[in-house]
Amino acid sequence: MVIDENLLLFLIILFSWVEYLWELYLSLRQLKIYKTNDTIPEDLKDMLNKESFKKAQLYGTDKSQFKIVKEFYGISLTTLILYKKWISVAWQKSENIAALLNVNPDQEIILSCIFMTFVTLFNFVVNMPFTIYGTFVLEEKHGFNKQTVGFFIKDQLKSLVLSLVITLPIVSVSIYIIMLGGNMFVVWLWLFTTVATLILLTIYPSVIAPLFDKFRPLSDGSLRQGIENLASRLNFPLSQIYIVEGSKRSAHSNAYFSGLFGAKRIVLFDTLLHKHDEVKNVTTGCTENEILGVLAHELGHWKCSHIYKSIALTEVNLLLLFSAFGFLFKYSLLYTTLGFPPGKEPVIIGLIVVLQLILAPYNSLLSFFATALSRKFEFEADNFAVSLNYPTELRSALIKLGKDNLDYPIYDKIYSAWYHSHPTLLHRIENIKNQTASAKQD
Repeated sequence: MVIDENLLLFLIILFSWVEYLWELYLSLRQLKIYKTNDTIPEDLKDMLNKESFKKAQLYGTDKSQFKIVKEFYGISLTTLILYKKWISVAWQKSENIAALLNVNPDQEIILSCIFMTFVTLFNFVVNMPFTIYGTFVLEEKHGFNKQTVGFFIKDQLKSLVLSLVITLPIVSVSIYIIMLGGNMFVVWLWLFTTVATLILLTIYPSVIAPLFDKFRPLSDGSLRQGIENLASRLNFPLSQIYIVEGSKRSAHSNAYFSGLFGAKRIVLFDTLLHKHDEVKNVTTGCTENEILGVLAHELGHWKCSHIYKSIALTEVNLLLLFSAFGFLFKYSLLYTTLGFPPGKEPVIIGLIVVLQLILAPYNSLLSFFATALSRKFEFEADNFAVSLNYPTELRSALIKLGKDNLDYPIYDKIYSAWYHSHPTLLHRIENIKNQTASAKQD
């Protein structure tokens, strides 16, 4: 069978819709659970009341319905862009802008930067209504949004500028390598992206994250002492413990450690700390021992080298993707299918077509397996916390965090397998129970 432009375009759009319909089916399965299951699971009855369960149910329903609408908008826009060949139109607009700036049309790297800026701004604008609705309607309705309009605008503009500051140099160097790297360009491109990734991971905690949130050292006290003792017990190279003022953005809570090489820092969201609202008569957050249970889990990721394993797998995947790109990007059909005239084959367009469109089935399958691996890592980190004698603290912390974040605990099995990078709350509680029983038998 000979593949022409029309058939290739049809196959690309067909897979996009097949994937969309599959995920719509999963979302409808989960939405049905939100709307019909009113029974609190037995394992949660001691810490979750009917009011909290109902709030989580309503929050899950609203998020699911919002997701369905947003994804229909996304697939419709993608189909329109491909069918109307707007990618080639965007490139033409980029050439027009370059001409106004007296840029030589042969300077493909500059043209590509203009194109990427154009695409980034387009995505920013077309997605903004959903970002606004998600923040100021959905999250606001359920008590999570803490952003003012001014904070939101500043935050969005920072994200936009930062994405361009990071993306454009990487795109420029990548195109340069592809154009001048000869037959070995795949290896050079892979090495460059590997170094760039490691640099970004290294500077994120100290350079990028503080651009968006305020970090302050955790003050001296029993919590700090407990964290330092836990780190010392595990020989964890702790440099500092920070509180991030996440409450200015959202009421959601979290904790993590950062730092790729050498000394590392532990970060606690201020929403994670135990507090009581006298006006609302509501207690949120975790006790100090529960926070230690959460951190025992996080340090389990470090002890089990999950970060390094994930990076290694990512790099293997990048090498495979770039190898496929090196094999496919010179086929003129890829460009004419999107509306480019014969002979015009910009490298950045080849990257988009091959990595995002042609390899979409591979990316989807890989995402499924990566999600499953992530759940495995989470179980291993939980098991590590149990081995440090924090089963009770971790269990109660997980339930409290689920309650505070309005995380509905019941999920469709297929939906969860496809989407969830973390095991469900019920699965984690069951695993903690089993691990504790096994430890007692040993």
